[in-house]
Amino acid sequence: MRMLARRLLLPGLTALALAATGCSSTPHTGAAEPAAPAPLTPSADGASQQLDVAAAPQGSPTPAAVSRADGKGKTEKSSLKVASYDSKSGRAVISTAPEGPTRAPSTGKSPEAAKPVAAGDVIASAPAPGAPNGLLAKVTEVVGKTDRGTEVKTAATTLNSVLGDDKADGKVPVDPASVTVEPLMKGVTFSWAKSQGLKFGPEGAKLPLGNLRLDVDASVDTAPDAPASAGASVTGFVQLAPQVEFSYDGTPGGGAGPRGAFLGMSGDWSSQWKLQGRAAASTGTPKRIPFAKLHSSPVIQVGPVPVVVNLDLTCYIQVEADGRVTLDVQQDVKGDFKVGGSYASGKGWTPVSTSNVQSTPVQATVTATGRVKGALGAEASVGLYGAVGVTADFAPYLRGEADAKATASGDGKTSLNGAWALYGGFDLSGQLHLQLSLFGTPVFERKIPLGALNREWALASGSTGR
Repeated sequence: MRMLARRLLLPGLTALALAATGCSSTPHTGAAEPAAPAPLTPSADGASQQLDVAAAPQGSPTPAAVSRADGKGKTEKSSLKVASYDSKSGRAVISTAPEGPTRAPSTGKSPEAAKPVAAGDVIASAPAPGAPNGLLAKVTEVVGKTDRGTEVKTAATTLNSVLGDDKADGKVPVDPASVTVEPLMKGVTFSWAKSQGLKFGPEGAKLPLGNLRLDVDASVDTAPDAPASAGASVTGFVQLAPQVEFSYDGTPGGGAGPRGAFLGMSGDWSSQWKLQGRAAASTGTPKRIPFAKLHSSPVIQVGPVPVVVNLDLTCYIQVEADGRVTLDVQQDVKGDFKVGGSYASGKGWTPVSTSNVQSTPVQATVTATGRVKGALGAEASVGLYGAVGVTADFAPYLRGEADAKATASGDGKTSLNGAWALYGGFDLSGQLHLQLSLFGTPVFERKIPLGALNREWALASGSTGR
């Protein structure tokens, strides 16, 4: 069998899957320190305001905001905190947060900020004991005083109860040190770099500030008749600087709930991966091998309100092959992406998915007869306060196939004729979930599918004859 090699250019979305954790959309050379939210000053006429969107301050007591039931003012950043929460009963204990050791005395706060909670008040809190994904709840009853604070009964509520008629729009970089990684197989490493010279992992010293990197070097099942030299493996990495995108428009006039909203994730990323060897025969269903789970719950400060965003990603290798093709493909891709859900009054929720990529040449070799398809994919989810809002399954892939025929005649002459081809592409599917109604938008009766999307393009092909 004759070895065929071609230099390729891959204009694809090959690493979009891994980028979803996270998943900034502009070139990122450094991560800014979390900015303290600007104080919210209610306007005299009660008109809507433009709220700042920033990362919650680090190293301070758990931030909380309270919207009072008496309706005398806007939602305020509060000196109260959730001391404990029981999700089964909905009961919480609310106490006064201590001043941070380096925090200047509070100035300009109204007396409402430290007033005990009452029935009808709404509290929004960053992660707290018993509420690892934060808490957004309405006080339904004050049970009484305890040695830890005021015990209350609560019920679920929506973001418009604390954001009201105001507007907000912003992007917040995810602190790479806040991302937790659970390796699911050997050969997975995680690295990151952030400001003040803090670095982690084997590749941390090479990374730009604010970036994280996930490396994988994993073997896949080899065809039973394959020689040792044809061992199948997937190696590579993805490097990204993820950010959360959040917007809210509560301007009056849009009916019940806000006029508009958006929740999503975007980022700049670069990746390189290599599929090599002779994979085992498929049983009719692609073989999916999860290799890492990533999670982060960044707190973004929307004016005075701490909003907890949950980002989850399960990265996987997927191989589909007939065990006869030996493939050796390597490619480098750089690009940006944006995924999420967008709401407009009168139109409802619609999915958002955009990307822009650039590729560098790759080396590819295909031998023998058969087919193979390999992908580095990810199952991703984005939500608020622990409720899933958007799920997506990205599977960028490379596919190769070859067909060769050898003949021999009685006079001893032989001939070899065949053709081969390589393709790039991606599969995308997912759903918008009813938990997006947490914004205060109308509840939709069923999940809204992103729609199954497949795009494929030819990379290179060739033929032989002798």
